[in-house]
Amino acid sequence: MPTSISDPTPGGQPPDPGDIWATLKAQLLGHAEAEGFSKLRICAPEAVPEAAGRLRAFLLAGRQGQMGWMAEREEWRGNPAALWPEARSVIMLAEVYTPDGDPMAGLAERDRGVVSCYAQGKDYHDLVKRRLKRLGRWLLDQSGGEIKVFVDTAPVMEKPLAQAAGLGWQGKHTNLLARDLGNWFFLGAIFTTLDLPKDEAEISHCGSCTACLDACPTGAFPAPYQLDARRCISYLTIEHKGPVAEDLRGLMGNRIYGCDDCLAACPWNKFAAAARDLGYQPKVGLPELVELAALDDAAFRARFAGSPVKRIGRDRMVRNVLYAIGNSGNPALISAALRLVADPDPAVSDAARWAVDRLRR
Repeated sequence: MPTSISDPTPGGQPPDPGDIWATLKAQLLGHAEAEGFSKLRICAPEAVPEAAGRLRAFLLAGRQGQMGWMAEREEWRGNPAALWPEARSVIMLAEVYTPDGDPMAGLAERDRGVVSCYAQGKDYHDLVKRRLKRLGRWLLDQSGGEIKVFVDTAPVMEKPLAQAAGLGWQGKHTNLLARDLGNWFFLGAIFTTLDLPKDEAEISHCGSCTACLDACPTGAFPAPYQLDARRCISYLTIEHKGPVAEDLRGLMGNRIYGCDDCLAACPWNKFAAAARDLGYQPKVGLPELVELAALDDAAFRARFAGSPVKRIGRDRMVRNVLYAIGNSGNPALISAALRLVADPDPAVSDAARWAVDRLRR
């Protein structure tokens, strides 16, 4: 810090502690912007008392699907203060990845696979965490204390914390959005033992709009502000193991990793800022389904090295690709599916048979 509580002012009186922390926070904001973050706000770890109840209701309804890890760490996930009791502040940060052009345009190219915008470039976990660590080290150098950084890899409910900090609000699609950012941004969190000045929580500005709910291809929103992951294409293509229910396969279209429909529909995106990190520039593109269907494990890992897509593995990706082939309406792709009818992975072989049958109708 530029001064400490024990350093006397020119008048001989110790400086006001509130002024010191306010100065530190202002400097923190400047350093966060210099690192590439678009917004920073701060809340207390205990600022989301309603989170535990909402999580419990979600789990009791079974809406987590196969994501058993959500229940395994329910206590920590529902109560950020329990995750690290020594923490006194949670610094929430937004990092924009706004796509160029129309993120829905690829849905019309039915011989190609659509990958969610957030996974088009480098793995955001690496990019955001690197910046969080640098910002955290600066904070430690200035003020001491301790920190822990999180980027979607620990039992932290980032979205409720971000709303409590005033970063934005959880929209009716349950994702975070902000009046000055839209909803194309990642969240990062720095827990610290420092008792930093807190910001006011944000309120919802969705009004009567239902654009995001209406855009969902599978009806994954039982009600505004509620998500049933079991019907969400992002969940089905990334988290769900084994065959996808047949009544949902046709609704997936050519989405092979994630889904951007509800995000793209949000009117607040007219205020979205451009992505600042070149690492978010598209590299995956719109790959041909025939190319992806032919991938073995080694080729898959080489094709998606450094991408979030790599985490789902070859089998799940090829399963998704076969659903897209079945939805393509192009009989010329039957041969690509036929080659996988005897695939060792049961979900892949099942998807191949489904695709062949669908294209032969």
